[in-house]
Amino acid sequence: MGTKGEEGIVLIMVMWVLTVLMVVVLSFSYLLRTEAYATLSFKEGIEQKFLAEAGVERGIMEIIYRKSGSIPEEEKDINAWKVDGTIYTVEAKEGSVRVRVLSESGKVDINSAPELLLRGLLSALGVQGEELDIVVDSLMDWKDSDDLHRLNGAEDDYYASLPNPYKAKNANFESLEELMLVRGVTPDLLYGSGDRKGLLQFITVNSGSAAINVNAAPREVLLAVPGMTSEMADAVLDYRASKEIKSVQEIQDLLGEQYTTMSSFLSTGEGYVYTIEAEGLKKGKKRGRAVKAVVMLEGDSYKYIYYKNPEEIRQWYVQ
Repeated sequence: MGTKGEEGIVLIMVMWVLTVLMVVVLSFSYLLRTEAYATLSFKEGIEQKFLAEAGVERGIMEIIYRKSGSIPEEEKDINAWKVDGTIYTVEAKEGSVRVRVLSESGKVDINSAPELLLRGLLSALGVQGEELDIVVDSLMDWKDSDDLHRLNGAEDDYYASLPNPYKAKNANFESLEELMLVRGVTPDLLYGSGDRKGLLQFITVNSGSAAINVNAAPREVLLAVPGMTSEMADAVLDYRASKEIKSVQEIQDLLGEQYTTMSSFLSTGEGYVYTIEAEGLKKGKKRGRAVKAVVMLEGDSYKYIYYKNPEEIRQWYVQ
C-alpha cells in the first residue's frame, strides 16, 4: 500500500510539473509572438516615417521647381504642383506617400491681417455673438502695444486675475500655439472638435501679408473676405482648379459688384513660406505615419521653420 501511495504522489507531482512547464512554454511562446508583432509594427512604422520624410523632400523639390522660373507660363498649370493643399500621391517600391503643399500666403496672418479678416474667418468657422467679440477684441489687444483694452478684450488686469497669472504680450505672435494664452481661445476653437475645423488650419504668422493669396486660400479663408458669399467662393475655387489666377482683376466678373470691396483683401502674391504635409503608407495599410514641415525658400536653398512628426494624419485640410 505504501508503495502504491508513493507512486500516486509521484504521478501527481509529475502532472503538476508538466502543467507548470506547459504554462511556461505557452507564456514564452506568447511573449515571442508579441515581440515578433511589435518588431514588425516598429519596422513598418519606421518605413512609413521614412516614406513621409521622403514626401517632404519631394514637396520641397516641387516648390523650388515652381519658383525657379524654368517652367514656361503656358505649362505651369500642368507641370507644377499646386500650393493650395491639393493632394498628390507618389508611388514607391514598398508603398506610397501622399503629399500636399500649402502656401502660407493663402492663410490669414494673425500679425498682419486686418481685424475684418480675422472676424470673417472666425465667423466662417461658426464662432458667433459674444464669443466672436471676445476672441477678436482679445486677440487684437494681445498684440497691440498699449494697455488699453477694447470693449470685449483683455489686457494685464484680466490675465493677472487668472489662477496662474501672466501679462498680455503687447507684441506680435511668435507661434500659433501662443493663441491659447488669449482670452476666449479654447482648445476646441484652436485645434477643432468633432466636425468643426480648428482655427489653426487657416492662420499663420509667416506670410507677412495683410492680404490673402487667392490661388492658395482654402474655402474658409475665402469666406473670411468681407462681402464674399459661398457661391463666390465656390466659383473662385472652380476657376483656379483649371488655371492659376495671374491677377485679382482676372476674377472680377466672379465677384461682381463686391469686387472693389474685396480686391483690397486679395492678392496673387505667393510668398516664400510653405507648409508641407506628407503621409507615408505601406502597401495594404489604410493609416500611415506623417510628417509636417514649414519651410522658407532662400534663393535656391531653404530652411526649416517648423518640423513635426505627428503619429498620423487624421484630417487633411482639403476635403
